[in-house]
Amino acid sequence: MSELKNDRFLRALLKEPVDKTPVWIMRQAGRYLPEYRATRARAGSFMDLCENPELACEVTLQPLQRFDLDAAILFSDILTIPDAMGLGLYFSEGEGPRFKHPVTSAAQVAALGVPDPEESLRYVMDAVRTIRRELDGRVPLIGFSGSPWTLATYMVEGGSSKDFGKVKGMLYSDPTTLHLLLAKLAESVTHYLNAQIRAGAQAVMIFDTWGGSLAPQAYRDYSLNYMSQIIEGLQREAQGRKVPVVLFTKGGAQWLENMAETGCDALGLDWTINIGEARQRVGDKVALQGNMDPCVLYSDPETIRTQVQQIIRDFGEGSGHVFNLGHGIHQHIDPENVKVLVDAVHEFS
Repeated sequence: MSELKNDRFLRALLKEPVDKTPVWIMRQAGRYLPEYRATRARAGSFMDLCENPELACEVTLQPLQRFDLDAAILFSDILTIPDAMGLGLYFSEGEGPRFKHPVTSAAQVAALGVPDPEESLRYVMDAVRTIRRELDGRVPLIGFSGSPWTLATYMVEGGSSKDFGKVKGMLYSDPTTLHLLLAKLAESVTHYLNAQIRAGAQAVMIFDTWGGSLAPQAYRDYSLNYMSQIIEGLQREAQGRKVPVVLFTKGGAQWLENMAETGCDALGLDWTINIGEARQRVGDKVALQGNMDPCVLYSDPETIRTQVQQIIRDFGEGSGHVFNLGHGIHQHIDPENVKVLVDAVHEFS
């Protein structure tokens, strides 16, 4: 593996000194880029794109050809694990992800196996290996997974949900079954992320997209508890470097202190908290990643630059900040505005 030419992203996650604040963007390879839309059309479908290591590599690298980003993130989907468990993932136009076989009973949970990442998820590992080779040490590669709670919401609901009635119904009426499902998912995610690290991922991120939908005690019992188990089981060094772990709960600002206790290296923040306030609360325990509202990118270059400057100022002096949006970039954003954002981060820091 070639020597890393730009490691400021990894250094910032470990709170080591950096020359500039590093920046990458959640969903940076996505529908807002015309070149991504062209590759996706060539692939045939979203899952065909995910399952083709060469094309997954192509779209992973597209944003780096356009913007001066400090990290690449594996192009994949958070629902690869439940798909590998045999739930029959498919995407319907305008509805997002759906499962043919949602999990509704204890018997179904008991029947689920833990996928072997080099067998049923080999296409993901092949994509990681291909991307690392093509990156040639330009910037680090981030691997990722959905959190057990977030994966469980899709598996029990059968797709995305507005109120999480089925999975929360299970949480309150049949907690034993839900805990069994979450334990299997925690084991699966640990194997999956470790396989990504062995394949070449240089940092990993756990996306707890729906953790913020839980009541405080339920969040600790059903989401944080399982993410802590994963972090404990992760390989934290590869090729002579530490492999940082980023934990991101959307809507989780009230639990930052608890999240910082998990042993992760950094917390992702959404836009609902001031980053300076978050830094005061977690102290020097973890680095912070975030946290501009993606909708700022609908505005003009001057507004974007002002917002970037404000977040950098709010974070304050010293290392430990990775600039990002508070969630994924929207599909109707003008790529030119993304360039303004990325350049402004480097300029103002």
